[in-house]
Amino acid sequence: MNKPVYILGLSCYYHDSACVLIKDGEILFAAQEERYTRKKQDESFPNKAIQAAFDSTGITIEDISAIGFYEKPFIKFFDRILRTTFKVWPRGLMQYQYSMQDWMTKKLWIPQSIRKELNYKGDIFFIPHHESHAYSSFGVSGFDNATIVTVDGVGEWATATIGRGCSEVPSAKCQVPNSGTWNLPLGPELETEGELGTSKPVQTVKILKEIHYPHSLGLLYSAITYYLGFKVNSAEYKVMGLAPYGKPKYLEKMRELIDVKEDGSFALDMKYFTFEHGLRMTGRSIEKLLGQPRRKPESDLGQFHKDIARSLQDMTEEVMIKIVTHAKKIAPSKNLCLAGGVSLNCVANGKILRSGLFENIYVQPASGDAGGALGVALAIWYKQFNGKKLYQMNHSYFGDEFSDDEIEKCLKKEDVPFLKLSYEGLIDRISTLMEGDNVIGWFQGRMEYGPRALGNRSIIADARNKENWQKVNLKIKFRESFRPFAPTVLEERIGDYFDLDRPTPFMLLVADVHPDKRDEIPAVTHVDGSARIQSINREQNQKYYDLIKAFEQKTGCGVIINTSFNVRGEPIVRSPEDALNCFLNTHMDYLVLGNYLLTKRDIPEEKVLKQKDYLEKFELD
Repeated sequence: MNKPVYILGLSCYYHDSACVLIKDGEILFAAQEERYTRKKQDESFPNKAIQAAFDSTGITIEDISAIGFYEKPFIKFFDRILRTTFKVWPRGLMQYQYSMQDWMTKKLWIPQSIRKELNYKGDIFFIPHHESHAYSSFGVSGFDNATIVTVDGVGEWATATIGRGCSEVPSAKCQVPNSGTWNLPLGPELETEGELGTSKPVQTVKILKEIHYPHSLGLLYSAITYYLGFKVNSAEYKVMGLAPYGKPKYLEKMRELIDVKEDGSFALDMKYFTFEHGLRMTGRSIEKLLGQPRRKPESDLGQFHKDIARSLQDMTEEVMIKIVTHAKKIAPSKNLCLAGGVSLNCVANGKILRSGLFENIYVQPASGDAGGALGVALAIWYKQFNGKKLYQMNHSYFGDEFSDDEIEKCLKKEDVPFLKLSYEGLIDRISTLMEGDNVIGWFQGRMEYGPRALGNRSIIADARNKENWQKVNLKIKFRESFRPFAPTVLEERIGDYFDLDRPTPFMLLVADVHPDKRDEIPAVTHVDGSARIQSINREQNQKYYDLIKAFEQKTGCGVIINTSFNVRGEPIVRSPEDALNCFLNTHMDYLVLGNYLLTKRDIPEEKVLKQKDYLEKFELD
């Protein structure tokens, strides 16, 4: 009997540190480090997530066949960062000092860190950042072949790539002549510890073209996010949510920031950006171009800011459509795989789907840097171990799980009243409580991998009650009132409510709500009539599906509000303790932990709303 192949994929030291453990290609565990440290987008080495992976599976470091890191640090530092810094010298002095401290203390010593932190003596492999992104999507897409597009801030040099995924190694003729500002990929050589296999794997990725730093659609989006007063690498989704409130009045100004060719290649006008030489994204030049100074964080949002957001979003969609159109020409397929941080822009994804360019689109739920840990693990599985093709990944429940005994132990320790219900009793009770204006914390099963809560670490409410939009935003999440909420819809009811003809389990597609349904589900209908949709079937998540099905049987509505179980500035909850703390310190009405129900009005007053100063700060009219 062959020994199982265990591969550990890692991403860390930038943002959204994560680990993924696979066995013979199948995902056993995947989680971000932030869920354990409670530091949002934690970049540190994912020690706690790795330990959780080992604890949940019962394996040890001695069982690991290979470890992979999701990019090539030597190329990134010595080729790109140092070269770029000296290109803009002496303006790059501050960035040089910052980079040297960061790289010399940790980022250049990743093999040593892995061996020291994990007491690991086996093979370590590194693959390019965007190849990790590509494998993270294509490797679990279930497709035999696909056009692959990855777009983000920056990896080593690449900021966007076009590739081909197929069931055999692509021939040299796949490499096409350059056009626009597309480049041929950098050399394929691997650095330091390991050399990946050269036999023909079952599934493989070939990067055909790439755009290089500093020209980056992801960094453009982040720069305008910064200009609008939001946090970079964290709040880009806020800009996407703000955009429907505006008009594209500044689209021509955006064209001065980025020159886009018909083939989707682009170049930024760097006189408007400071990220190449400074520690900020933009400066006075862009303020002069756009006509207003940078918005101060937490200050009022005016129509100008909404119009800027809309103009940026329209430009992003325009570029993405051109990129995927060109990609299909040079790597033709009826299937498209998207990855990289920009592929979390579900509005752009929806536009690509509606374009009709591709029959099938697959976007992996942890498409940002956290997904690189999955991508490098899959690359090693396919390239080094000649692994078998995997089925399509159609859920993201790969994190921690807590038994009823563990939950009850937590509740007794905190000395709070609770009620334990049977499965059927719980589904009946909660589906009834959801009617109206109750807001419920829903903590079940295995934690989701990626930035979205998809029914196991969620806050849920009645989508028919328009007031729930503001209640959840301001009194539960303590966040901006313009932010929309996503619906979860029974998979069989998608077409009844939305202009969408397929499942979307990862909340990564936006589609219009049918006009005759917008009054029925106003709490999840955005100002432009759209919704960011999650569909669910019973095979993916039995308990969550049964809850919504019971709600539908009682109300006729197969849609509910689903938002992540956290408050502003905090990661999604991981443990019963995290969930209970969030429940006690917000205006949530009920908490469900496994089969246990807690009611806010039954909780002693001294245990609730301990963070009153924090609450009052965000309780807006």
